[in-house]
Amino acid sequence: MKKKNKVPQLQVGICSGNEILITLNGQFTGQALDRLPEGRFVASLSGNKIILKGDSVNLESTTETTLSPVDNGSSSFTLHAVTIGVDFHWQRREDQVFKGSVKFIKEDGRITAINIISVEEYLTSVISSEMKATSSEELLKAHAVVSRSWLLAQIGKKGEKYNSHIRTDNEIIRWYDREDHKNFDVCADDHCQRYQGITRASTPAVVKAIKLTSGEVLTSDGLTCDTRYYKSCGGITELFENVWEPVNHPYIQKVVDNQNDPRGFELDLEKEDNAINWINGNPDAFCNTDDKKVLSQVLNDYDQETNDFYRWRVTYTQDKLSELVKIRTGIDFGTITDLIPLERGTSGRIKRLRIEGTCRSMIIGKELEIRKSLSKSHLYSSCFFVEKVEGEGGISFILHGAGWGHGVGLCQIGAAVMGSKGYTYREILLHYFRGAEIKKIY
Repeated sequence: MKKKNKVPQLQVGICSGNEILITLNGQFTGQALDRLPEGRFVASLSGNKIILKGDSVNLESTTETTLSPVDNGSSSFTLHAVTIGVDFHWQRREDQVFKGSVKFIKEDGRITAINIISVEEYLTSVISSEMKATSSEELLKAHAVVSRSWLLAQIGKKGEKYNSHIRTDNEIIRWYDREDHKNFDVCADDHCQRYQGITRASTPAVVKAIKLTSGEVLTSDGLTCDTRYYKSCGGITELFENVWEPVNHPYIQKVVDNQNDPRGFELDLEKEDNAINWINGNPDAFCNTDDKKVLSQVLNDYDQETNDFYRWRVTYTQDKLSELVKIRTGIDFGTITDLIPLERGTSGRIKRLRIEGTCRSMIIGKELEIRKSLSKSHLYSSCFFVEKVEGEGGISFILHGAGWGHGVGLCQIGAAVMGSKGYTYREILLHYFRGAEIKKIY
């Protein structure tokens, strides 16, 4: 950051569509207008023009139009029917309220709404959107630093060349990260960070956590850390390069999520037998909890629709699995006969999986590609082993799994338990990001 005393501004892509319904809750300024009245408007495209139409006002722009609040303290705007949780099991639409300015642009034949907001105001919403605003202060502060670090690291990498797809006749290796956004810094959904404006009621505790950590980030070798987070590691965390681009970050190491190593387990989970034993077991870990008080603080209502996150099980008949994989991958394997892990990471998550069928066999990876291929939305994680069972109806595939999410960086449930046990936010951060430093950069 060149100006250490100035809070950066951020552009967040909220939603796209053929038209967008917006309500202005307060007076805004727009192109050629000193004041835009409160009320409901429809933003749409007409040829090469962006049209903003209300009861008494029509605005036209050939490239983009920005509406800015006259009173930034009290004014807000509502975007209606915003889709959240895209492709996840809890996908739904909701109206969302935002502070700051709104910009409409043309993008791929559709109109996109972008929220222009300060980083610190954005983080106030992220912390309340990613978890309950009633979480412990130390967890809120830890998450504020992680979210801020991730955000500024992504902005710093903007414009870098990026390749996330390797395909041969027998193998598809793909990872999902920052390649999707050219016209704004980050999106508002789980692809980046869950951001829902001021729709999720914040609390003085969230505001306090943001203020107490204002400008603080994790750094390593003079650079802002590319921090990541997820729900539950399943007992051991994963390496960055096993999930995303093949870059090693020294501050993202294999971390056993406990004060002491779990007993009775070999912790080299890259070995198949050790991984199976680990997944079959119930090792002690910070994120191995059923404490509803802690979980209710971390998980929003729709996240609590998923009760089994530390260890889980999914069962498919052979026909259902074959049909699902064909739909999700676009590849006809015929009848699937086996799912064989070829490579695992430090947490036991599968990096390369061979799918064998009567028509063809193929290797897929990385972590999220595997999860997307074997579920209508996403498997909880790629840390699983496969049990094939013969029954009267034929073969069933039982996936025994561990953890929720990619496993890289901060384990949210583990961090919540640490906060409830009296760990400080600095201790939580340096537990998950070994060797990093906490620095105030503005």
